Amino acid sequence: MAGGGTARTLGDVRTQRQVVDYALQRRALLADVYAGRVGVMEVCDASPYLLRAAKFHGEPSAVTCPVCRKEPLTLVSWVYGDELKHASGSARGSEELAKMATLFQEFSVYVVEVCRTCSWNHLVQSYVLGKRGARGGRSTRRTAAE
Repeated sequence: MAGGGTARTLGDVRTQRQVVDYALQRRALLADVYAGRVGVMEVCDASPYLLRAAKFHGEPSAVTCPVCRKEPLTLVSWVYGDELKHASGSARGSEELAKMATLFQEFSVYVVEVCRTCSWNHLVQSYVLGKRGARGGRSTRRTAAE
């Protein structure tokens, strides 16, 4: 994760795959903010729903907010997938994610960092979890046409 901290992700869950890190995008956006090309109000726009999810489902990070520098950021993991049905689009803690990885074939996780003081928020990582990636499971390779 950008800023010297590490995201508290599911290192012990062996099914984590297709990891995308958004550190370069984050760094470029912050450079624009610091240079005055992007306003602080444009990047500190977390919705009340995201702020509530950070309060109840978020996990603290070691990274201080890059905008207000007042508190550590909170990491919120959002889950999406057809198999999740009504749970798709909800925030989950790492323990819940580990359990879900053993129950469902495949779902996506998007980790958002949030400052509960100034409302900075940014997507920092995405990955796929589920039983399908476990040893002996079906391959998830796809062709370019798929």
